[in-house]
Amino acid sequence: MTITRKQFLFGAVAAAGALAAPPVIAARATVIRLGLDIPLDHPITVGAVAAGKKIKDATNGEVDVQVFANNQLGDDTHMMSNLRSGAMQMMGVGDNIFATLVPSAAIDNIGFAFKTAEMAWKALDGKAGEIVCADIEKAGLHPMRRIWDEGFREITTSTKQINTPEDLHGFKMRVPPSPISLSLFQSLGASPVTINAAELYTALQTHVVDGQENPLANIETMKLDQVQKFCSLTNHMWVGYWMLVNGPFWAGLPADQRKIIADTFDAQALEERAANQKEDASLEEVLTRQGMQFARPDLAAFQAALTKSGFYKSWQAKFGPPLWEALESVTGPLA
Repeated sequence: MTITRKQFLFGAVAAAGALAAPPVIAARATVIRLGLDIPLDHPITVGAVAAGKKIKDATNGEVDVQVFANNQLGDDTHMMSNLRSGAMQMMGVGDNIFATLVPSAAIDNIGFAFKTAEMAWKALDGKAGEIVCADIEKAGLHPMRRIWDEGFREITTSTKQINTPEDLHGFKMRVPPSPISLSLFQSLGASPVTINAAELYTALQTHVVDGQENPLANIETMKLDQVQKFCSLTNHMWVGYWMLVNGPFWAGLPADQRKIIADTFDAQALEERAANQKEDASLEEVLTRQGMQFARPDLAAFQAALTKSGFYKSWQAKFGPPLWEALESVTGPLA
């Protein structure tokens, strides 16, 4: 086939234009690094990973939530500092620990306040949660509206079973770096020591402390049964898990992305609550098979000891009437 000079020049120009055209660059995903202090197989971590996948699918890959469990991004104190500075975008944290920054977050940690997890969810999904969320926003962070379920906390020891408040007198035990946890066990006569979750197993193994308190799911996933023999099912405190986003980062996201992220995490919270409660119900049997011995103490005696110590009156004054009334609208009178 013969190509004329005109056809040759036209083709050369077209080819040169194609080579000179700027390459098409795919839009980069918005990466959200989510730090957690719990193991990979905990229902909260499993739920966070599931939420991340749903968000990535719903945004066609525009938002990539990357979950870092088991203190990979540092302990709670370190992660909280990085979240506030914007060095990381998102964090999940127990409200008892978070209360060092937002004191009202500890409202649902009041000792023996809730008989069931459903009561706690009702309080936090309702007026009490509204007040706490407003305080979180004032601290420069944005909370997902529905709190996740870490569950009721139980006491474990390596030396003896805890059956009465007197069994705690002088007992050296770990509590998280949480003002209300420290206050609760001091009020019960124990000698609590604050230790971050990342250091807990070693502290128990080396007898820096002889006991601790955690939900059964944490006890099992953190393998604390390997260094603790006894468990008292005290249900002394319910702990929720706030999913928090750095405030300026959140405000900078497009509105449609914010809606997808918030809706997905809040829907996943309902699934996580059910999954955590289901797992919790099965864990006494699992841990018993692994050698842990369980007791069911009289909880009224522990609550009476807290009342006598002034624990409830003290925390009622700290939280103030609006928040305390919101709590008691669900629990009934406490102080």
